[in-house]
Amino acid sequence: MALDINITKRLRHRKLASGETVEQLRYVLNWRDPRTGAREQRFFERQKDAQEKRVELIAAYERGTYSAERKTLTVADAVAAWLDANRDAVRPNTFASYEFQARYVTGPLLPAAARLATKQSGVGARPNVRPLALLGHVKVQELTTRQIRAWHRPVSEEVSIYLANKAMAILKAALALAAEDHEFRSPAMPTGLQRQRDKARKAVLTPDEVARLLDAAREDHDKGVYIAFPFLAGTRPSEQLGLLWDDVDFSANLVHIHRIQLKDGTLSEVTKTAAGARSILMSPLLREMLLAWRLRCPRKDGALHRVFPTLGKRRAWRLLRENGGGGATLQQLPRSDLGADAKAAEPGGGGAALGASFLHLDAAGAGR
Repeated sequence: MALDINITKRLRHRKLASGETVEQLRYVLNWRDPRTGAREQRFFERQKDAQEKRVELIAAYERGTYSAERKTLTVADAVAAWLDANRDAVRPNTFASYEFQARYVTGPLLPAAARLATKQSGVGARPNVRPLALLGHVKVQELTTRQIRAWHRPVSEEVSIYLANKAMAILKAALALAAEDHEFRSPAMPTGLQRQRDKARKAVLTPDEVARLLDAAREDHDKGVYIAFPFLAGTRPSEQLGLLWDDVDFSANLVHIHRIQLKDGTLSEVTKTAAGARSILMSPLLREMLLAWRLRCPRKDGALHRVFPTLGKRRAWRLLRENGGGGATLQQLPRSDLGADAKAAEPGGGGAALGASFLHLDAAGAGR
């Protein structure tokens, strides 16, 4: 029986760290191992290299020295290699989230009841319960779409659908990297998986409520600008807290966003996403409040530095509502894309676009 090896041409699309998508032309050797029947593939940048490897494999098979040279690589190995490749490519807090989510790929995973008992013990005592085996021990060359679907179900039930989907994204990325390095075809990700149900709808402030909030913020000369700024500028909390006075251009009437504050209080000169670096047009109300705040803003070594120095602790801003009141913290004011249209949020400014495009508050947080 002769060794039948075909050469095909494949155009692969790869997304770079910059967000740019590039096309890679590869020549692929395709055949089945005559001993095991397993599918084999080898990728080459040049057609000449693929042809030479094809001749080499056929000659080795005819001499009786053929070997597919399949390396034993597990899912745990692939995930570890992917984490190492991304360690210096993302911010430390982002990498920490990758490490946390990767545990739900490799395992083992204690059942939810056992994890709760460990937490309630106060000393980390683990109950005598057998953990669930996940995908860590499975060889990547043998991993199938059916196995991935079977893995996704218990993770969704024991942890959450959200984290199961996050873990699957890491699995997909790790397999893609391993396929390039070790020349195998990674399985397709399953479709039609369980979706998150009963997700609480976010409460939306009405334009009248926003106008009342901004009126109250104007009266609070010490902390009002902290609350009004995300409504008028549409920034993330990390972008707001990382803003320096050098980024506020009163002559051009712009606020330039190109850094964030990390969880440890330090500044990062990159935004969360590439699209996060932008310039925001100040509305008249925002300009008025920032000019007034600049006179009272705490200095660093006698000079203006941060626009929003830390208040020392997390504080709640009470917004009295007709249905019984409620509160929202700065962390619950998500980013808005309103930009220059933030004028609609000013008292008497209408606010038609406001209610349609942003100002969502966590419904759970509205009752705290």
